Amino acid sequence: MSEFTIKQIFIDNWDSFVTNCSDVNIRPVVFEEVNKIINCGNPNFGYALYVCEHCGKFLKVPFRCKSRFCNTCGVKYAQNRALSMAKKAIRCKHRHIVFTMSDKLWLYFQKYRYLLNGLFEASSSAILSWFYELNKSQNFKPGIMCTLHTFGRDLKWNPHLHMLCTEGGSGNTEVFRIVHHINFKALRFRWQKLLLDYLSINLPTCELPNFKKLKNEIYKEYNNGFYVYAKPDNISSIKQTINYVVRYTGRPAMAQSRIINYDGKYVTFWYDRHEDGKRVVETVHVYEFIKNLIKHIPDKNFKVVRYYGLYAREHKHSNKIFKLLNQTQIEIREHLRKWNLSIELSFGYDPTNCDCGGHFIFLELKVPSKLLSNVS
Repeated sequence: MSEFTIKQIFIDNWDSFVTNCSDVNIRPVVFEEVNKIINCGNPNFGYALYVCEHCGKFLKVPFRCKSRFCNTCGVKYAQNRALSMAKKAIRCKHRHIVFTMSDKLWLYFQKYRYLLNGLFEASSSAILSWFYELNKSQNFKPGIMCTLHTFGRDLKWNPHLHMLCTEGGSGNTEVFRIVHHINFKALRFRWQKLLLDYLSINLPTCELPNFKKLKNEIYKEYNNGFYVYAKPDNISSIKQTINYVVRYTGRPAMAQSRIINYDGKYVTFWYDRHEDGKRVVETVHVYEFIKNLIKHIPDKNFKVVRYYGLYAREHKHSNKIFKLLNQTQIEIREHLRKWNLSIELSFGYDPTNCDCGGHFIFLELKVPSKLLSNVS
């Protein structure tokens, strides 16, 4: 594990970054999230107080910030999100599909962040319309989970969408029809047209003249549609795939383990280049590093994971379809989410055990200006 933390980099440099980088558009949500991670675990912002029932020793457990941008809290967020997705998942093969676009469109989605909704709308519509046309009378509905990533491995802005889609769907009378073949040539064209049409309708009026020219250029350049990558996932690997696609929905776009060095002024990190798998080591000024991280903080209340088809709402055949996890498995996973069990699984010790052999029990919550007690 890297000894250099993203939290420490922000503690050391955030104030000077704000002062010296006035040309950077820092959204209100960025100030809020950065403030959270800087103060994450600070007992001055509240803590839970425990007491050993045997020796009377006290244990303070500071509140965490619960920010999606925090490396510590984001891991927990991603684990919870992965469990929520696994609870919805059907026991069948899934396709992990990645929807990409022309890099000439990237800037629109960074400048006008509400347009990111269009990635979900266009990709899900491309899949749902294809399944519908398999048999219009049946109107097959697959299960779709979509996760937005806005970054590439080098931290640069690169919005794309990861989708998990069932290899099959429920129809009006058929409980579930397996569909192994998905026409990805047709899917590429659908995705391209739906996304470009969405931008034509939703871009600000001032952008439309230039976009109209760009749209024509893109159709000529991408005459096979936008790139769509997909591979089948079997039942055993769907859990790992869920963990992969939600990994960065709840923490910064870079894992701290990729940071090789930080000297207070420059940050050195590595990434494996997507094109050829070659490992690249890059050193950037700390301000550039911060700028590359904060642009990937989603707007407040923006949902980076969304569900469609069978996974969006109950279908009339839902109770006839086997789920990936049974009730016992769900209960065990829910139980393991408790904070002390999470620490024990990660670090090998139970923080509620006292050195004297006793056990810490909850006493009270202490937060600024108020006290919540559980003592009778």
